[in-house]
Amino acid sequence: MPRSEIAIRVCLMPAVVFALLASPLPQAAAQSFRDNLTSWSQTTSSQPSSGQTEPDANDRGNPPSLLAPLKPHREDEPYDPITARQRLRWFITNTIGPAHLAGGAVTSAFGTAFDRPKEYGPGWAGFGDRFGMRLTGVVTGNAIEGGVGALWGEDPRYFRVPDQPFGARVKNVMKQTFTARRRDGSFAPAYARFIAEPGNNFLSNAWRPASEANTHDALLRTGEGFAGRMASNAFQEFWPDIERRLLHRNR
Repeated sequence: MPRSEIAIRVCLMPAVVFALLASPLPQAAAQSFRDNLTSWSQTTSSQPSSGQTEPDANDRGNPPSLLAPLKPHREDEPYDPITARQRLRWFITNTIGPAHLAGGAVTSAFGTAFDRPKEYGPGWAGFGDRFGMRLTGVVTGNAIEGGVGALWGEDPRYFRVPDQPFGARVKNVMKQTFTARRRDGSFAPAYARFIAEPGNNFLSNAWRPASEANTHDALLRTGEGFAGRMASNAFQEFWPDIERRLLHRNR
């Protein structure tokens, strides 16, 4: 695929996703679905409204920038359902955040070093093609998980358990790779993620080079996607502790 076409896809996808996630339609559909299933008026009134302040707003009550990463959350704290704005922040920061772009640069560099796939070739041009291709997959996957999950209140955030023993924390990292919180705070299978990972990898076969546009490679990429999610969970679980110890040692 020509590099110009890849660039167009990369530019257009975020615009479409932004419209999807910013639209009130997913929330409205979910609200209608809940109203048909339950007569609890209190449940509906307890959901954050557009005039309420986000749980992680600053001291002046102003919502953080859309480019600001969501603050770390603990599982033992009172649960606040994710808001539409937080969901959009999750999508943006998990797509073009520094850590995620750096990860894409590393994997693209490895692909360039080993010249895989060969259609992209070596050098900076090949690196750019690989980086752009990876970004289209990240955008598509995050869009599906964030947008579809909004219909039933699936929360894509990770919730730490810093006071638990090491083994329990590792189990939490693994558990939340395949589960996510719902509006009532309970954990359930992460169905939107189960749709997003294979969905984005099979969909990307439509614009990937022929050597990797097949079922076998799409399944491999799906497995790598879940492995990457587990690694991301582990980073969010343990990095705050490592960072705190490093800062304490330098004082």
